[in-house]
Amino acid sequence: MPSPRVVVCGPSAWNHLIVLDRLPEPVPHMQFAERAWHTAGGTSAGKALHLADLGVDVRLRTPVGDDADGARLLAALEAAGVTVDRVASERTERHVNLMTDAGARVSLYVSTPTTPLSADVDAAALAVAEADIAVVDLSELGMLLVERSPATPLWIDLHDYDGSSAFHEPFVRAADVVFMNDDRTDDPWALMRSCLDRGPRLAVCTRGAEGAVALSASGERFEVAAAPAAVVDTNGAGDAFMAGFLAATARGAAVDEALRAAAEQARIAIGSRHLHPALESVVGD
Repeated sequence: MPSPRVVVCGPSAWNHLIVLDRLPEPVPHMQFAERAWHTAGGTSAGKALHLADLGVDVRLRTPVGDDADGARLLAALEAAGVTVDRVASERTERHVNLMTDAGARVSLYVSTPTTPLSADVDAAALAVAEADIAVVDLSELGMLLVERSPATPLWIDLHDYDGSSAFHEPFVRAADVVFMNDDRTDDPWALMRSCLDRGPRLAVCTRGAEGAVALSASGERFEVAAAPAAVVDTNGAGDAFMAGFLAATARGAAVDEALRAAAEQARIAIGSRHLHPALESVVGD
């Protein structure tokens, strides 16, 4: 089966990751980093990296500034095999992530992209219309795209959705397939059902070390265990999971088979200190 044309629209960033023995307390003090590195980040960049690795015909549309961080980010993504269509921004998004080996994390947004120009939104909307599948991530660009009600099937990652956020509502209602994690729910089945009641045909909820579950609009339930892995860094595991599921589905896999492929792709992500191992050889410390 030929690979569908996929466009991913949303955030990418140039990040500084710092591992500490514990997260800082809110008092003046000094701590020493156990290790630190710079790398590409952002939920859309992560999905595009893994889709490209899986042989999917994918293009990434993302805000990137005409600055040194943007140049580093674009060079890293393109060297790792991602085709990037830059959305103009006055600055490149940057984060400082304070992390521990136990998985705790505080993300500091050092800079955020500016509002996309109308011409860039028009170009992104055309790319969505011409694609077979569009992954539209939570962002200002994403909101502007879903407001146009594109006919192309939209795959939306809701991240730590609580089931009632007003910001998420347009994304849920525009989606064909939704992904989320269970960070803000004690009942992922009810959370997924609430999403499906607003239009999507399928909902998938990742549960970290407990694997993932999925629910179809007809009520069919699916579950998969997490793939065994040596955890190096959990950043981007959810993006890798979604990419693995999408690639498998596009090639004709049923939901249960796609979930297994997704779990395996997540294993690849958490085994690397980067969003994808392809960045290991192209990003220095």
